[in-house]
Amino acid sequence: MKKYTFLLFFCLSISVLAQVKGNITDTNNTPLSFVSIYLDETVTGTTSNDNGTYVLSITKKGKHTIVFQILGYTTLKKEINITSFPFELNVQLEEENVQLAEISISTKDNPANRIIRNTIANKDKNTDKYAKYTAKFYSRGLYKIKDAPEKFLGKNLGDFGGALDSTRSGIIYLSETVSEIHFQKNPKKFKEKIIASKVSGTDNGISFNRAEDANINFYDNSVTFGSDLISPISTNAFGYYNFKLEGSFFDTNGKLINKIKLLPKRKNDRVFNGFLYIVEDDWAIYGADVSVTGAQVNIPIVDVLNLKQNYNYSEANDAWVLISQSIDFKVDALGFNFDGRFSSAYSAYNFRPKYNEDTFTNEVLSFEKQATEKDTLYWNALRPVPLTNEETDDYKFKDSLKVVIKSKKYLDSVNKKQNKFNLLSSITGYTYKNSFEKWAISYNGLINDFNFNTVQGFNVSLGGSYFKEQNDTGKWWNVGGKVNYGFSDKRIRPTFFLTKNWNDISRPRMTISGGVTTAQFNGRNPLMKLNNTVSSLMRRLNYLRIYEKEFAKINYSEEIVNGIYLATSFEYANRKPLFNTTDYSFAKQDKNGGYKPNNPSDVIEVFKEHEIAILNVGATFVFGQKYLSYPDRKENIDSEKYPSLNVNYTKRFGASNSELNSDVFTANLTQDINAGNYGEFSYNLRGGVFLKKKDIAFMDFLQANGNQLLFPLDRELSSFGLLEYYKFYTNDKYAEAHIQHDFKGAVLGKIPLLNKLNLHLVGGAKTLVMADKKPYTEYSIGLDNIGFGKWRFLRVDYVKSFHAGIKNDGLLLRLSMF
Repeated sequence: MKKYTFLLFFCLSISVLAQVKGNITDTNNTPLSFVSIYLDETVTGTTSNDNGTYVLSITKKGKHTIVFQILGYTTLKKEINITSFPFELNVQLEEENVQLAEISISTKDNPANRIIRNTIANKDKNTDKYAKYTAKFYSRGLYKIKDAPEKFLGKNLGDFGGALDSTRSGIIYLSETVSEIHFQKNPKKFKEKIIASKVSGTDNGISFNRAEDANINFYDNSVTFGSDLISPISTNAFGYYNFKLEGSFFDTNGKLINKIKLLPKRKNDRVFNGFLYIVEDDWAIYGADVSVTGAQVNIPIVDVLNLKQNYNYSEANDAWVLISQSIDFKVDALGFNFDGRFSSAYSAYNFRPKYNEDTFTNEVLSFEKQATEKDTLYWNALRPVPLTNEETDDYKFKDSLKVVIKSKKYLDSVNKKQNKFNLLSSITGYTYKNSFEKWAISYNGLINDFNFNTVQGFNVSLGGSYFKEQNDTGKWWNVGGKVNYGFSDKRIRPTFFLTKNWNDISRPRMTISGGVTTAQFNGRNPLMKLNNTVSSLMRRLNYLRIYEKEFAKINYSEEIVNGIYLATSFEYANRKPLFNTTDYSFAKQDKNGGYKPNNPSDVIEVFKEHEIAILNVGATFVFGQKYLSYPDRKENIDSEKYPSLNVNYTKRFGASNSELNSDVFTANLTQDINAGNYGEFSYNLRGGVFLKKKDIAFMDFLQANGNQLLFPLDRELSSFGLLEYYKFYTNDKYAEAHIQHDFKGAVLGKIPLLNKLNLHLVGGAKTLVMADKKPYTEYSIGLDNIGFGKWRFLRVDYVKSFHAGIKNDGLLLRLSMF
């Protein structure tokens, strides 16, 4: 073993010495970051860091030609003769002399338009040249914060694990990733295997610098960059951009490079600002230097996102390929002021890989064994972009600090600050943590479940839980309970639960619960307690309808294979009717006709108390589900290409009255489809059928989610906007459909003046069909992204409904998150 360790150390030492290194500055001696450095006639190289320092790995002595390339500066070719390693080479780059030829420019013959049209026409030709490839990918992520607040929402933020100095500024995140990537254009496939991953100050080293996230491709019509943006060489680019030829220059290979300025036609469109560099005759991308605002990508806390890309010519396949990329961003919101950068470098391209049917699977990310455990010597040999002094110091400081941070003494000192109890804790809640032993005791707080309804009056819950983490791979258990008390019905209702989770790969989880509680007659819970409290106290409208349930229940769920989830439960319950016990309200006694009885329907009689057993078996199929395999967990990615299907069988049995027993099958089909430049289309289809029509209890009917609120807090694609609660139900056959298209800026963004508001047009339709009722239909049109400045969280819809010849309409306000 010692022999192999020595050989590894020896090989790594040689690779560290076999280097060309130096500093890159401009003519004013200002360091230049993000300069691409590579051997001439290859696409293998490196990138300079924020201090302009670079390290290029070269293993052979002798004569070499090294190329230094960055947008805005003249590309430099430097011939060197290496006699010994390491070899130092410092260079200065001059600003690019971009010249505009004296040509006549008219509205009919804009040279920039000609260049862009040719580039669009040659997109497939250019990308076909690297329709398959493998490559090595390196990425570094860096977040820096300035003047961080000491508290946020009343919580002490601490020093971010020792990251902040006396001015509460410093690096709060630093990570690196080296991986192997496999790409195929048609059909589009991508796979990444992480060779090494490092995060400053942590043991697991799992960064989120993924190659697929960094795959920003302007050759696609829709470019994923924070949001889906219109590419300046999209097939419909001329509907969103004007173009201007700033000038041209020749690169070191004698190729004419055109610098094209992007001029968005409308300020708030999902488009880029900046410059695109195009190679004349090849009509390929040479580079990009663009930006977007947070408003354009619907990330309000972000001020601006900047993107730079450098391409290099590959003689191996006569193509221009991406070799480096950087993404910079700035955030200034809620008292936080930080900026960050993700820089990437691509090397070791192989444009003739041999793929087989096992090359690409649903696993799109995996980790090499011990990828997160590489030492400093390994990283120094592997890292293609050298660290800055600040980054080196951060690694040293946090790597030494992490031993202290994990110690009992340190964790106890942190917990001592976090565990302070104050006067508000009794109302808002409180958690006592022991981070060293990985357990916590929580108290829910009086406000957590405080509400009003006409059955219980004002009611409040006191509850708590104990959580214990058993390992770092998702094994934990949680036990707790609460006691609810209604001040009007003077009834105490206690409940308890015990939950066990075994891992974060397939997530096998079991919960045992029981006690006495109140439940809505519609098991889909169409009404939030907060909504009912406000409508009851302010308008004397008691929409909530509840019954009492004494129960014992066991649940189990697990992802049994990728994309197939099992969920089953068994419950035995005693169900009792409840009646109003108070008519208290801030509103007048006769407001809106006064409170209605707790009975959910004027047609259905109050059910009689009964006991019943309920077995539920369900499965969810996420077709085409991709996933990421981390060392300690599995993260699933929903497919945009295929829908998700949920099927469920419920058997109710053991009731004293056999008519209450029932068997019902339900199914749910959902999908969100990315329409690229035209927004997003979503649908939700739900249906069910009883094996036999019987006189069952009302809470066991199939029911539609209604709404009678101006400002509902429910999901748009699961409820009807103008339908009364509990109006439509059946013990026979049932189906409902919800569809919606959010056009983003595709429609309103093209209307002068209106486009300045950056509003999104949303259209939708819903229908409900039952065997024993006439169809109910709704159509809606709305505006989303309403707000001010960075904060755009409101949506308004105009809804029109049709049922049995009766028409109705109304306005609905929603938070955009719902």
